[in-house]
Amino acid sequence: MSDTPDIPVLAVEKLAIALPAGADRLYAVEHVSFEIRRGETLAIVGESGSGKSMSANAVMGLLPPATRVAEGAALLEGTDLLKLDAEAMRGIRGRRIGMIFQEPMTALDPLMRIGAQIAEVFEAHGLLTPPERRARALALLEEVGIPEPERAIHAYPFQLSGGQRQRVVIAMALALDPVLLIADEPTTALDVTTQAQILKLIRDLQHKHGTAVMFITHDFGVVADIADRVVVMRQGRVVETGPAAQVLSAPSHEYTQALIAAIPTGRGAAAPPPAKEVVLAVRDLTKTYRSGGGLFRPARVVPAVKGVSFELKRGETLGVVGESGSGKSTLGRCLVRLIEPDSGSIRLDGHETMGQSAGEMRLWRRRMQMVFQDPYGSLNPRTRIGRIIAEGPIAAGVPVKDALRKAGELLAMVGLDASAVDRFPHEFSGGQRQRIGIARALALDPEIIIADEAVSALDVSIQAQVLALLADLKARLDLALIFITHDLRVAATICDTVAVMRKGEVVEMGPAADVFGNPQHDYTRRLIAAIPGRAEGDAFAQAAG
Repeated sequence: MSDTPDIPVLAVEKLAIALPAGADRLYAVEHVSFEIRRGETLAIVGESGSGKSMSANAVMGLLPPATRVAEGAALLEGTDLLKLDAEAMRGIRGRRIGMIFQEPMTALDPLMRIGAQIAEVFEAHGLLTPPERRARALALLEEVGIPEPERAIHAYPFQLSGGQRQRVVIAMALALDPVLLIADEPTTALDVTTQAQILKLIRDLQHKHGTAVMFITHDFGVVADIADRVVVMRQGRVVETGPAAQVLSAPSHEYTQALIAAIPTGRGAAAPPPAKEVVLAVRDLTKTYRSGGGLFRPARVVPAVKGVSFELKRGETLGVVGESGSGKSTLGRCLVRLIEPDSGSIRLDGHETMGQSAGEMRLWRRRMQMVFQDPYGSLNPRTRIGRIIAEGPIAAGVPVKDALRKAGELLAMVGLDASAVDRFPHEFSGGQRQRIGIARALALDPEIIIADEAVSALDVSIQAQVLALLADLKARLDLALIFITHDLRVAATICDTVAVMRKGEVVEMGPAADVFGNPQHDYTRRLIAAIPGRAEGDAFAQAAG
């Protein structure tokens, strides 16, 4: 049936998914309709809570507990998936519909070797003999471009990089040659070069197999690179749909216009800030990881930071960019001594912090605080927000009452209601939790904030709000900011100076406008070329304003 171009592989008709009583609205998805044809990529775009992932989960028969399909149909080559029982859906999953999840580390069993996990796809459907499954797993690893597949087939997930794990998940999704592939934010946490590789891989495999692809994302740059058509969702409803080129260049709905306006342009700051005194001076900082080794086996040696030097002025934002494994996060942790550097110099306001004892370092660390990538993972789920923010000042000797009062003031400063002090982390959205992380970092009145991938997992509109908040706080409090990111568009938007790291070394550093406008190093040029939707950057800017 799907071999006929006019017959869609998937047709979703007036889908409505009811939420449990007490939710913020009646339906997670309300009267949603769209079609995907063979060889076509449909991008479903929207913020968190828009219903895009819920629509995909309904198609896969994986709706969370307490939600239900209230009405509508999801026709896969004429078969209504919403009317199938659990056993029939198990036969559909993998065999006719494959799914790529956002976080491969949670989609893979950490205790099973990669080859066994791919072979399990065939075993679940009673296909092939064990030797044939292994041979097919090896062929799939080769097809998705895993280096040294004979070695990777015996590896555990933690022994592979993030991009390699995502390739394994793609191999599993395509193992049985499904007619429909659902990709749910598969590149959100990846650096630009790995992201470009994964997008190219999905396109190439789609063209090879003729697969219909439902691509769920909040990144319009990715949409520009991969989509044929676009569906824009907001609060469970479709607000705009059309060919990708049309939606990107001339969006008709104000919500789509707002999403595109929130996309970082990737243009460097026009001019550096006025010269001020140096607040942090780093010289020849080095950190090497050593692991394994034994009587007959050499230790594994990884130089994570190699001779890094820079100066940070008061009121300046330094962006540290690079791929995964470049050493940028290790550098940030070395600066606050969460990781102990091997050698080098870290001078804060002219005072050397290297060699300081743990007690002395606690005093220095008040002046240099960190905002982490995953705010939920860095917030104690059993502690109320007010206490989380107040813990630092209380440990520094501030009376509990005063520290809690200041926590409320800081919440107001980052755009949250002061009454939030009595709530727990799970009661907030991702963007709100990141604001709480910023408030906690400000609690000790630091001079420097180190933000480690602080907006990488956020929707573009929430990302824009957090970036604006950081810029506002920096100006009001005269903070210096070190912004660690793999998103070059964000770095170009917020940073005054940019340091490009590769394999532990800074290969290029300079004003953001110069680095992005006229990059000198081949590696920097490759990173910039890999930015998703780069060719559509001018169209985004025109649509935004």
